[in-house]
Amino acid sequence: MKKILHDEEVFHDHWADNINIDDLLVDESFEACTCPENRYIIRKLGKIKNKKILDVGCGAGESSVYFAKNGAIVTACDLSMGMLNVVKKLAKKNKVKVKTTQCYSHKTPFESDSFDIVYTANLLHHVVSESTLKEVIRILKPGGIFVSWDPLSHNILINIYRQMATNVRTKDEHPIRFEQLKILNKYFSKIEINTTWFFTMWIFIRFFLFDRIHPNKERYWKKIVKDHKKLYKTYTTLEKIDKSFLTLFPFMKKYCWNVIIYAVKK
Repeated sequence: MKKILHDEEVFHDHWADNINIDDLLVDESFEACTCPENRYIIRKLGKIKNKKILDVGCGAGESSVYFAKNGAIVTACDLSMGMLNVVKKLAKKNKVKVKTTQCYSHKTPFESDSFDIVYTANLLHHVVSESTLKEVIRILKPGGIFVSWDPLSHNILINIYRQMATNVRTKDEHPIRFEQLKILNKYFSKIEINTTWFFTMWIFIRFFLFDRIHPNKERYWKKIVKDHKKLYKTYTTLEKIDKSFLTLFPFMKKYCWNVIIYAVKK
């Protein structure tokens, strides 16, 4: 475990060194058509003004800064000090306050029952999920909300992409298996699971086959935010097909790219 955590820290510190603050899109990360996970989450959360939010595994901080811009009292934590330094710069650029803390997701310095909301994005598939969930439960207030989204492991096309995108992923990642979500029942009373990106994944195929963008050269999940206006018509059309198809055939949801969790502490 120590080696895995060290490797993750080094990887994310290196990534942070190559981030241009001007390339980080805060509002778009929650409001662009191609960000269905965060659009769903912010709709479920409703008003967040004066809510205490902890962004665990905050990365470059787009989410932390977005919450702060909307009036929340935000703490961002990550194992990478490099990423936390990016968060500070991004918060300053957007003229908001975000407290930063370097720590692990399974062992934080925060008091029990201290946050209204804990948010994680692309975190659980990097860590020991149950240890992190236990810590989330400890620091959430009674009735507090946990929101999270991560990639799923079942789709063969996505797994081919993962084998190709070796430079932009850590080797110890373990995308979520649908059956793993049952663990949420141990800790939460109200649980809603949603999935995103089925036919909409055509966009990624187009990136590779037609735009000739190798996944090691550009992170696709960043490009969809940057190009959201250009992708609007294609994405929204395919999203409508996704919703109809997955309603008719819910067993196919496990083959989507991402899963979203909304859960309330018991």
